[in-house]
Amino acid sequence: MAAQLSGVWLNSPAVTLAGNLLHSRRSPFATISAVHTSTSSPTIQIVGGKNLGWNGLESSKLSSSPDIDTEELDWVELDADLYHWTKGLRPVQWYPGHIAKTEKELKDQLKLMDVVIEVRDARIPMSTSHPQMDSWLGNRKRIIVLNREDMISTADRNAWSSYYARQGTKVVFSNGQLGMGTMKLNRLAKALAGGVNIKRKAKGLLPRPVRAGIIGYPNVGKSSLVNRLLKRRMCPAAPRPGVTRELKWVRFGKDLELLDSPGIIPMRINDQSAAIKLAICDDIGERSYDFTEVAAILVQMLARLPAVGNKALRDRYKIETDGRVGKIFVQKVALQLFNGDSHQAAFRILSDFRKGKFGWVALERPPR
Repeated sequence: MAAQLSGVWLNSPAVTLAGNLLHSRRSPFATISAVHTSTSSPTIQIVGGKNLGWNGLESSKLSSSPDIDTEELDWVELDADLYHWTKGLRPVQWYPGHIAKTEKELKDQLKLMDVVIEVRDARIPMSTSHPQMDSWLGNRKRIIVLNREDMISTADRNAWSSYYARQGTKVVFSNGQLGMGTMKLNRLAKALAGGVNIKRKAKGLLPRPVRAGIIGYPNVGKSSLVNRLLKRRMCPAAPRPGVTRELKWVRFGKDLELLDSPGIIPMRINDQSAAIKLAICDDIGERSYDFTEVAAILVQMLARLPAVGNKALRDRYKIETDGRVGKIFVQKVALQLFNGDSHQAAFRILSDFRKGKFGWVALERPPR
């Protein structure tokens, strides 16, 4: 069954909805088909997802397919539903003034880098990938670091590991707080950029340290990773976005230099499904979103995830729920625990997720 959005005007028969969930490399699970009912007014069909909407009144089933297993079917439906849940919300946008300056400086510094280390949040690897990153890096060697590996399940990790292995992309799982993965990252960065000094020697030049730039979204753990590599606190780090405000080169031993950079984020986030995930995972400024709306969507997502489900929500708050209408659940938590204060209830739900009170789970799985 397919939910239809009629009368949407597009400029091209190819139907490109760049930058939003329907046609985004971050959120590839929703299947889109364009059918022209006339030469002037096409109809977009979103196939898959229960399309519960904000009030949870309507649902549909994804057509069964013999080559999609049950777990994959859940992720396909969830991503399609997430698009519908975010449509009626106030857009989440966050672009502090220092980021524009950082982006310009970072593009200049890229010319000096032998290898780029892109740090992403392991819970949402696609949503913490800048849409312009590929064009900025070009053919420059890149390592993707999925930080906060302790916040995802073994199944999540295996899925992403297999995905990047198939792509031939170098990936390191890390925990910037405890230092896991840092030595592997150090060795890999030096190995990828090993040809630099071979070329310098051929030209009669002395060897120099390998230059590696550490870049990524705000609050994904870049500075913590640098501090763990250096085994001392050289860069300011805190569990909130926007702490690092300037680029800073630091030396790691005799043969590696690291550039710690402030978080970069698009000036305008067109993919609101990704924006909601950034808010849930605390990778975007708190002033950019409504806590109650974001917590309500988180409840609906957790209820759908096989590893969490309604039981985990009931066990945590002792409140009956079917997870279909997250806003009502937030209100119930508010009445039971916070004298009706929905903001505090929403903050508690988001904090509980971030602290692993529902178990450690990713909110994204790789595209098929």
